[in-house]
Amino acid sequence: MEANVKTNVSKYMSYLLRHNPQGLGMDAEGFVDIDELLGKIKARYSVDDGLIREIVDGSDRKRFEIRGNRIRALYGHTIPMRLKLEEDRKIKLLYHGTTPEAASKILEEGLKPMRRRWVHLSPTIEIAKEVGMRRTKNPVVLKIDAKTAIQDGLKFYRATHKVYLCSRIPPKHIRIA
Repeated sequence: MEANVKTNVSKYMSYLLRHNPQGLGMDAEGFVDIDELLGKIKARYSVDDGLIREIVDGSDRKRFEIRGNRIRALYGHTIPMRLKLEEDRKIKLLYHGTTPEAASKILEEGLKPMRRRWVHLSPTIEIAKEVGMRRTKNPVVLKIDAKTAIQDGLKFYRATHKVYLCSRIPPKHIRIA
């Protein structure tokens, strides 16, 4: 299978499961039937459910979750979703990679989910830098004082080993790393 077909299928899965389920019968937690998703994907690409499972299992960033014969995206949603993730009350520091222009605004106004449902954070500087490099060659990594933010009532959820979610982060908890 060509790498670009796999990439295109992964992007289409992300689109369907994060932004526009197009009649897939998505439940409140974002799960859809794998066979229904496969039917939608097969309308564009000649693939089987093995490729879907390969995309899920082979993803370093763990974008999707399969339970039984149901699949969902774990983060990045623009549609309402109840993910039921466990709150992490012990995390002390998190990071966010961004462009220099966005960093200036974030330091003034805080981190907001923008077009998504959650702010995405990383557990390490390296991961945050990698995320920031998707938008710029010279990312700025911001450090989030999660410990103090938790004391102030903010909640952080671990979506995967590389992605944490929070509803928003006020500027007082953000510094340049």
